[in-house]
Amino acid sequence: MDEMVAFYNQSITWLEQHPQLYLAAGLFVLFTVAWLSNAVFKRLLVRGLMKAVRATQLGKDNALAKSTVISRLANVIPALVLWAGIVLVPGIPEIVVAIVRNVTNAFIILTIALAINATLTLINTIYERRPDSHMKPIKGYVQVIKIIIYAVSAILIVATLIDRSPVILLSGLGAMAAVVLLVFQDTLLSLVASMQISSNDIVRVGDWVEMPTLNADGDVIDIALHTVKVQNWDKTITTIPTRRFITDSFKNWRGMQESGGRRIMRNILLDQQSIGFLSSEEKERLSRFRLLRDYLPERQKEIDEWNQSLKDEGKEPANTRRITNIGTFRAYVLNYLKSHQGIHQNMTLMVRQLSPGPDGLPLQVYAFTNTTAWVEYEGIQSDLFDHLLSILPEFGLRVYQHPSGVDLRSLQGFGNKGVEDAEPGKETSLGEEAPEKQMADSENSSGNGSENKN
Repeated sequence: MDEMVAFYNQSITWLEQHPQLYLAAGLFVLFTVAWLSNAVFKRLLVRGLMKAVRATQLGKDNALAKSTVISRLANVIPALVLWAGIVLVPGIPEIVVAIVRNVTNAFIILTIALAINATLTLINTIYERRPDSHMKPIKGYVQVIKIIIYAVSAILIVATLIDRSPVILLSGLGAMAAVVLLVFQDTLLSLVASMQISSNDIVRVGDWVEMPTLNADGDVIDIALHTVKVQNWDKTITTIPTRRFITDSFKNWRGMQESGGRRIMRNILLDQQSIGFLSSEEKERLSRFRLLRDYLPERQKEIDEWNQSLKDEGKEPANTRRITNIGTFRAYVLNYLKSHQGIHQNMTLMVRQLSPGPDGLPLQVYAFTNTTAWVEYEGIQSDLFDHLLSILPEFGLRVYQHPSGVDLRSLQGFGNKGVEDAEPGKETSLGEEAPEKQMADSENSSGNGSENKN
């Protein structure tokens, strides 16, 4: 033991005679202690703490296991060792002590700021697991708090490095307010928009939104401070500035999704020349339809009572009321909707006529399906109109459509058939007339000409 003390004293005496080596040795010992403290703290205390936490129910959380809060706070230990031990290094200049302490203080501030931000990220991750988190997202607020923390940390770090009071830097920010507003105008506008969106419940994650001005039509998958991400139906993603949901108009389909029904509003264009009254045979034939068994007798009874009240005037058919094929078809469609399993019976349900136009008479079906799923909705709507279009000829009605190539070819074939049916020996064509007709026309023209002369 005495020999070790003697060796230590001799080493110190020798190092004092060589101040540069003494300083280097002191710095080496200081950094070695700092490194050992970091290793010991992280490997023993941090890992031990994490193992203890994992043993609990809270430790089984994946987000907590991946969090960097504890590991970032562990970096404060070696910085504290350097801050406290730098003054113990022999022969160290005062300026170096001040620089090292300022740098370690700045590092500690930065480490604490990063740890706080990691904590905020963890809080947001845990909050998003709540079933109602999409209704009140806090991601925008978390980002605002992070920006404030980074701004305060930057001011404190700069003040620490230059060894000045932070109040001096803050007083200079007043003159830079205009510049700050110009630089962070998007952030400030987005912050106000995020607060309005959250407080007024305008948009949630999972909502189907439609903004034609930006070609966005799909589900909201993320709401952040500056942007809102919308995944369109073609799986592309449109990034929209948050403030655009306040300044621009858009459609949110959340009400439809929450109501449990999706609207069907489609027209059948009827040929107006096919509309008419039903004969007795047609009424008897249509009475075999299950959906018209109650309608036809009740309607006929109502019309008969009306006609009987006309007395002598009722002998003229033009004064009487009669059952029409379009009215019967409208009643059939309404009863068909009421009996359809895919139609929501507690929502608006009607069949109405719209104003007639050059494309026919629109008969509109207005109803709601009992599902909001896109594929199921389209299937119900297609099945519905498949049936209505197929049964339409039973009522003597026709669907209106513009002439197609088939229609034009059928007309041309009819003209050629008339030429072929002409008597043999008479040369007629589409551009020529029969000789007898030509002679008659010439006589008529000559006679009319003499009358005009007189």
